[in-house]
Amino acid sequence: MKSSKNLIEQLNTLLHFSKKTVYQLGEQFGLKNTSVDTYISRFLKRKEIIQLKKGLYLAADFFNKNRGDISYSFYLANILRTPSYVSSWTALQYYNLTTESIYTITSVTPKVTRVYKTKAGTFAYQSIKKELFSDFSLVKGKFDFFVASPAKALFDLLYFKTHQFRGIKFEDIKPLVEELRIDIDEMDKLEQGKFYEMINKNL
Repeated sequence: MKSSKNLIEQLNTLLHFSKKTVYQLGEQFGLKNTSVDTYISRFLKRKEIIQLKKGLYLAADFFNKNRGDISYSFYLANILRTPSYVSSWTALQYYNLTTESIYTITSVTPKVTRVYKTKAGTFAYQSIKKELFSDFSLVKGKFDFFVASPAKALFDLLYFKTHQFRGIKFEDIKPLVEELRIDIDEMDKLEQGKFYEMINKNL
C-alpha cells in the first residue's frame, strides 16, 4: 500500500500524465507494469485520477485545486487533441466579446471533428482545412495554451455556423454577427480589419 500512496503523491504534482509516465514512476518504486495497471484501475475506481481519453489522465487532487482556472481548462483542451487551439464561442468569451454562457470548450484542429465528454469537462474539436489552421498564439502563464486571435475566433465561429460560408455574401456577415449577439464594436479596430480581410479571402 505504501507504493500506492507514493505513486498517487507523485501523480498529484503533475499537470497531466500518460500511462507511460505512470510506468516510469512505478519503476522507481520497484513496481512491475502489471502492478501499475492494477493501481491505475484502483485509482480510477476511487476517483483519485480522471481519465481524459485512453492512456491520458489527470490527478483528481490537482484538477480540483485548479478547476477554477480557465487557463488550465484551455491547457487541457490543447493537450487532449494536438495540434489544436481554443477558438469560436470559447475564445470570444475569453476576450469578453460575448455574454453567452459557454459550457463546452471549443477548439479547432486539422484532425477530424471529435467531442470528448470527461469528468474534467466537455471538449469539442472542429476540423478545419490545414491552410486555415492559423492566426492563433501561445498565452504564457501558470498554464500555457494556444488560443485564436479575436478575429480568427469570430471567423471560425461563422465558418462552421454557415458550413464554410455556403451561399453567404459579404453583406450577410454583419447581420449574422449581430444575430449571434457578438459585440464586434468591442473588438480592437485592427482585429476587426483582420476579420473582414479573412472573410473577403474565403467568400
